[in-house]
Amino acid sequence: MQASRANLADFVYFLAIARHQSFSRAGKEVGISASALSHAIKGLESRLGVRLLNRTTRSVTLTAAGEELHSVISKPMDEIGLATEALNRFRDEPIGRIRLNTLSDAADLLLGPVLPVLNDRYPEIQVDLTVTNLIVDVIGGGHDAGIRYGGTVPEDMIAQRLSPDIRWVVAGSADYLERFGVPQHPNDLMHHRCLRIRLGNGAMYDWEFEKEGQQLSIAVPGCITIDETRVGLSLARQGAGLMYAPEPAMMPLLESGEVIRVLDDWSSTGSGFHMYYPSHRQLPVGLRLLIDLIRELQPIGDYQA
Repeated sequence: MQASRANLADFVYFLAIARHQSFSRAGKEVGISASALSHAIKGLESRLGVRLLNRTTRSVTLTAAGEELHSVISKPMDEIGLATEALNRFRDEPIGRIRLNTLSDAADLLLGPVLPVLNDRYPEIQVDLTVTNLIVDVIGGGHDAGIRYGGTVPEDMIAQRLSPDIRWVVAGSADYLERFGVPQHPNDLMHHRCLRIRLGNGAMYDWEFEKEGQQLSIAVPGCITIDETRVGLSLARQGAGLMYAPEPAMMPLLESGEVIRVLDDWSSTGSGFHMYYPSHRQLPVGLRLLIDLIRELQPIGDYQA
């Protein structure tokens, strides 16, 4: 069967379904409804004379024929996308869509101040932002890149630093500290109400401290567990307990006096934010412009890239 305009469009749909293993999620990526996507794939299967997908009420997987088609067309379709993206270099105004998967902390601290400026400078660049603290396959989910703390970037990715290393601090409201006292040593936290932190893989995070070469990890107690910084800051402001958070996120509450820093001489420093993407993929123009703009504006401080 010769290639046709209809088949090329359906190949794009097929690859999206293969990435997401879901008609609804693939439909969101390519901009059509799940039912229209299903109809298009049935038409492609009819023209090819083979079934490409196994469909159940809970999953969508590739058949052997689907796996074969995917292995043959995925690289050429990627190359077409790269060639189209490369043409952006010859445009007066860059155009395209950036699909990002990012931590909520990075969305708030990095992208919040930067995206309005990006929109003003390059109004034809669209940003599709997914904010989650869960550990996911960012690229397999159809995103161009992810933003995470440097220590959690997958090893097989190219990483671009976007911020300096980040200091982590502990703070609580004045009312809380008056009721329960001020901890003088990290071990004192065992007698406090702490806002425990659940990581993206479901594990509980031990608060980390360092002082004069000594390092401690404390599995703090607490009745409230959070997985998102902004929620924790709101709870800390209301006196629910002590909060452990990135200093840039905590700073507005510290400056307003809504919370008070404790254990400051034990504060530890962790890896800053990094953007990452596959090593085999050419960096889209819009993504490069975003990286350059973050480094220009330095929303959470100066650093060496």
